[in-house]
Amino acid sequence: QVQVAESGGGSVQAGGSLRLSCAATGRSIRTDAVGWWRQAPGKEREFVASSRQYYIDSVKDRFTISRDNAKNTVYLQMNSLKPEDTAVYYCAIQRWGGSYLKSADYIYWGHGTQVTVSS
Repeated sequence: QVQVAESGGGSVQAGGSLRLSCAATGRSIRTDAVGWWRQAPGKEREFVASSRQYYIDSVKDRFTISRDNAKNTVYLQMNSLKPEDTAVYYCAIQRWGGSYLKSADYIYWGHGTQVTVSS
């Protein structure tokens, strides 16, 4: 059984940093594309970044994805956080051949981790 779990969320002030972790069990994600998504209150879930090094414009130069294959984990380093980054952050494994921008093309999702950025 494949499971994905996020961790590392928390509350920080604007300008602060957090590193989110996405750990997978039951499947090696060494060659998988892993995406980070977020959902703010009252808004739809939106794509944030992919381990294929795609980022939405609002996080470029602030967020960085990396992976540790030995730990079967993907990270999202978030720097210079802004209040508008406040959301529940999810990681998910993309299916082969899918689009990194389509949530329907992700086959395994975590339960999310809350990130709150105060001004």
